[in-house]
Amino acid sequence: MTYTEETMDSLRLVGDELADATVATLFERGEVGKFNTLMRYFSTVGQDLPEGLPEVAREYLHVTSAPPDWVDWGEMEKARLFFIDNNVHVSTALSFASMPACYVIPHVARLLSATHSLKYPSKRMAETGQFTVYLMQPGAFEAGSRFIPAAQKVRLLHASIRHHLKREGRWDTGSLGTPICQEDMIGGQMLFSLLVLDSLHRLGIHMSIDGAEAYFYAWRVVGAMLGVDQEQVPADLDSARQFFDLYMIRHMGPSDEGVQLTRQLIDLYEEVVPGTLFDPVVGALIRFLVGDTCADWLDVPRTAWDTAVKAAPALLNILESIEDRSPLGAWALDRLGHFTTVFELSSLTRGRIMHYAIPEQLKKDYGVSSAIPRTKRWTPPAPTVAM
Repeated sequence: MTYTEETMDSLRLVGDELADATVATLFERGEVGKFNTLMRYFSTVGQDLPEGLPEVAREYLHVTSAPPDWVDWGEMEKARLFFIDNNVHVSTALSFASMPACYVIPHVARLLSATHSLKYPSKRMAETGQFTVYLMQPGAFEAGSRFIPAAQKVRLLHASIRHHLKREGRWDTGSLGTPICQEDMIGGQMLFSLLVLDSLHRLGIHMSIDGAEAYFYAWRVVGAMLGVDQEQVPADLDSARQFFDLYMIRHMGPSDEGVQLTRQLIDLYEEVVPGTLFDPVVGALIRFLVGDTCADWLDVPRTAWDTAVKAAPALLNILESIEDRSPLGAWALDRLGHFTTVFELSSLTRGRIMHYAIPEQLKKDYGVSSAIPRTKRWTPPAPTVAM
């Protein structure tokens, strides 16, 4: 489909009818605390629902307990292999491009700063990383996996934020539309799919066309399970580029909340990086991936490392060439990537399973080895809006 200002405006008025109705009923009946307590014991596919679970929640969990019937499992397997081949690079793109890009959209940054939990970026990073790992497991949709329950809970989390902001009159729906509206949900899907692929390309990572398209497809499936309207969402990478360019041009800009959230993110990763010598690399990598204009809006500090980081694609290209030519090299680099991702995620989660609970209130104030041959290399779709 073709996206225009008018179609984007219409998407700003729509939330997620099923999840919104479920959350509204839970709050109306005073059952949110009970729901959160019982749902801590429900975390895997095929597990019996807890006794005493509110009926409206039980109905919601039943309706959302399976992936869409149109899922192409061959594409999902390609996406999994793509992730195995590029897991550390995907994690880097999520951390240093997707997350800051969220903060460069002022109304999204304001919304993210509204919940208690998002005062601590490690929690959101851990939840995002864990969610992606769940998605890319071999049996992500089979009995015993954790992905579907996580998706069901995230969808209710989004609905609860809409509920609080609208009920408490803390969101200007006249100018901003519905909080976490369809436009923003689709925009978020693009941030975690198309922008990740753009970032990998910028870093010089070798990607096949099949692999890139499969990774994007997997996030289409995720979007469907999180309540994204499938009649409105981009169906391929070309239409995704059109949507994402228009979305960012419509909304991106500086904000105090974006600066504060970015500072918290940089502090978090400087703590993860051993010692202090390489701390400036964090900001330099963000600046390299999001560009100087966005980095300046987010008050990302400039350092001598800004120039050094620009050499990263050349170094990664050497490693990628080794991986392309040597099965042993590919295996070794995949294992290194796996262990790096595990270390990063364990540092954020501290070994815990992250729970996606419905917040009972918001902050009082806004604070702030691959089976896919890597031939026919993927290149990003061309921009569709003059930047």
